[in-house]
Amino acid sequence: MNPFSSETRLRDMIRAIRACKTAAEERAVVRKECASIRAAVSDNDNDYRHRNLAKLMFIHMLGYPTHFGQMECLKLIAAPGFPEKRIGYLGLMLLLDERQEVLMLVTNSLKQDLNHTNQYIVGLALCALGNISSAEMARDLAPEVERLLQFRDPNVRKKAALCSIRIIKKVPDLAENFVNPVASLLKEKHHGVLLTAIQLCADLCTVSEEALEYFRKKCTEGLVKVLKDAVNSPYAPEYDISGIADPFLQIRLLRILRILGHGDADASDLMNDVLAQVATKTESNKNAGNAILYECVETIMSIEDSGGLRVLAINILGRFLSNRDNNIRYVALNMLMKAISVDGQAVQRHRATILECVKDSDASIRKRALELVYLLVNETNVKPLTKELIDYLEVSDQDFKGDLTARICSIVEKLSPQKIWYIDQMLKVLCEAGNYVKDEVWHGLIVVITNSTNLHGYTVRSLYRAIQTSGDQEAVVRVAVWCIGEYGDLLVNNIGMLDLEEPITVTENDAVDVIEAAIKRHTSDLTTRAMCLIALLKLSSRFPSCSQRIKDIVNQSKGSLLLELQQRSIEFDSILEKHQNLRSALVERMPVLDEATYSGRRAGSLPAVASTSQGNPLQIPNGVPKTMDAPLLDLLDLSADEPALQNSSGPNFLQDLLGGDILSSASQSGTTQPQKSGTDVLLDLLSTGSPPAQNGSSTADILSISQDNNKTSVDALNSLSSPMVTSVQSTPASSIMDLLDTFGPSPTVPKDNDPAYPPLVAFESSSLSLIFNFSKQPGSPQITQIEATFTNKSSDIYTDFIFQAAVPKFLQLHLEPASSNTLPGSGNGSITQKLRVTNNQHGKKSLVMRIRISYKLNNKDMLEEGQISNFPRDL
Repeated sequence: MNPFSSETRLRDMIRAIRACKTAAEERAVVRKECASIRAAVSDNDNDYRHRNLAKLMFIHMLGYPTHFGQMECLKLIAAPGFPEKRIGYLGLMLLLDERQEVLMLVTNSLKQDLNHTNQYIVGLALCALGNISSAEMARDLAPEVERLLQFRDPNVRKKAALCSIRIIKKVPDLAENFVNPVASLLKEKHHGVLLTAIQLCADLCTVSEEALEYFRKKCTEGLVKVLKDAVNSPYAPEYDISGIADPFLQIRLLRILRILGHGDADASDLMNDVLAQVATKTESNKNAGNAILYECVETIMSIEDSGGLRVLAINILGRFLSNRDNNIRYVALNMLMKAISVDGQAVQRHRATILECVKDSDASIRKRALELVYLLVNETNVKPLTKELIDYLEVSDQDFKGDLTARICSIVEKLSPQKIWYIDQMLKVLCEAGNYVKDEVWHGLIVVITNSTNLHGYTVRSLYRAIQTSGDQEAVVRVAVWCIGEYGDLLVNNIGMLDLEEPITVTENDAVDVIEAAIKRHTSDLTTRAMCLIALLKLSSRFPSCSQRIKDIVNQSKGSLLLELQQRSIEFDSILEKHQNLRSALVERMPVLDEATYSGRRAGSLPAVASTSQGNPLQIPNGVPKTMDAPLLDLLDLSADEPALQNSSGPNFLQDLLGGDILSSASQSGTTQPQKSGTDVLLDLLSTGSPPAQNGSSTADILSISQDNNKTSVDALNSLSSPMVTSVQSTPASSIMDLLDTFGPSPTVPKDNDPAYPPLVAFESSSLSLIFNFSKQPGSPQITQIEATFTNKSSDIYTDFIFQAAVPKFLQLHLEPASSNTLPGSGNGSITQKLRVTNNQHGKKSLVMRIRISYKLNNKDMLEEGQISNFPRDL
């Protein structure tokens, strides 16, 4: 017999394919077999059509193309006999899907078979329709399937229910047609039909609110009775699994009760008793019983229930945690994470068991238990839970230390009752796993230390002890080096001793030894060594007797291959040798860092400035007052949401200015105390003129640069710096250095130009109005002169009046000083201020401006903000 003829049996072809040694041989066998089947299809061979289709299905399962046999499926389905139809429908489900256009041709055959007298043929048609039905087929054949839900044979009813699930998923509009038939199916005694009817009921509740309400009213009691019968039923070998009567049916019933009871108190009351029976009578020593108990717990947590059942459910989960099966413990931890928001007190009773799960050998259980412990921590149990976690940190796996330290640090930061406790716990974590903590953790610790003035001595002594035993932990070294540099004198002199401390004797050389050891340690990275150099520079002022030794240590880094260390070493050596008079001022103790600002920055949730025109004071939700001289980039929300420091240095402020996306300007009238600025760095950046004398003058005087014996004022910086010194006058004859464009003088501003545009009401509130008057300079259409007039409509007097403005990058803005910083009430006077705007894209883009007006009303800070986008188009 030809091994590749239609007469070849399926088993012979399978044997030939499996005998192939290589993939090439297999492809050759399949190719020859497919050629034989194509020939039989062309010859319309009816005798072996079912055998050829069976071969095609096996070839399809191997991954080879079999589309040429699709029409053979339809021919077999149209055949009158059951064997042919069985192969045809099987091929239809395997070789086709709902996207195939050929499927349209089988609708009529399906309709005929659904009405067939042979129940087995009806079953074949229902199986095929339930697997590959498209939306069009579902609409055409839904009446036949609905009728078959009442068929005499339970197997047909079961298949009809499964087919109905496919139909309502494809066409949800047909759901209402199946509600009444399903309600009658839920009274079935046959478990197979009941299972499928419950699943169909659940899908109907999902797609139709009307169906959900109908089943709640009509079927809840019946379903509760069925579940009660299943729980209390005697032994039935047909449905028994591990001594439990049909656990599959019980699980389905619990799921449908969960859907019906969610959000409905009446339906929940009906099922309370049966849920209590399931929870107490089901055995937990078998896997089937645990599955039922888990579904019961989920149902109890989902329905509207009193606390008693929920406590029972959480106790079941507590028993699950003691189970030896890892899967059961994992699902229990998952469910407890949901339950903690419902009844946290009941979950707290199992805290000890949950903590044991943190120490489990299974990594998934450890991580899930750690997340649950994190949710369990509150103000009352933070100390014992933190102690347990830190104790486990000592013996935990290396792979788990990262997650564990992150959670412990988060708990300590969020719930620490006292700062000394916070410092102690963070030091324990850093000593045990300092190499696993993120930089933000030890940054935050330093911020807390600076805010704990009475604990500076205690902290530096604790860190000195810690670095002796945990010098291999990078984070411990960094914090210890920083604190010794800041508070080394407190360490040596034992200042700020607490009652709980043991006295310690540390000499100046001992403190320097610690830093020297850290900088020479081969595992120290660049950050640690740079911090060591800074600490040494500070100690050179605090420990004059060690000054020469410190200088020798600093000089050792002059030949470092790391440019940062080399540069720091050379600069610090220059300070130690040539600038003794500056050293004490340079190495002063760091000011107290703003703890609330740092916490908000880490959380990324610092709120914007609140503004009001109703007379309410300026309020910040996190309690951090935003200074009135914050950079205007903050107004535009382009930089990070961080309040600016009031004493911003020159280079930092310039960096903020250049780092933003928008050129901003601001001005303020009035006098203030002089501000310090890093002039050397600023002049290096600008590379112009000679450095001014260090005479403690105002910001505007410091930034003034001698150039050809003429004072060129940096108006861009003057307008942005706040407050502004009134002694610095900007005259039309003075040349202006545009910081962001060129250093050449800008055109002088002419006076007394007639306005060519009507006045514009730029801003108006219930108490304040701002009017812009425009004028143009002849021959310079891109330059617009604006005179701003501020009028107070209320009866109160506004003091410390400041106007700030910002424009996009294609515009350049210059503000002149305001005429006054006091605005009279009742419109009895006004403040005027001149602005000059240069539009680099004149004719293409219109002017747009954001403004901020701040003032004091009865010594309360007020703020008004707005955006002006209705400028005339040709400005």
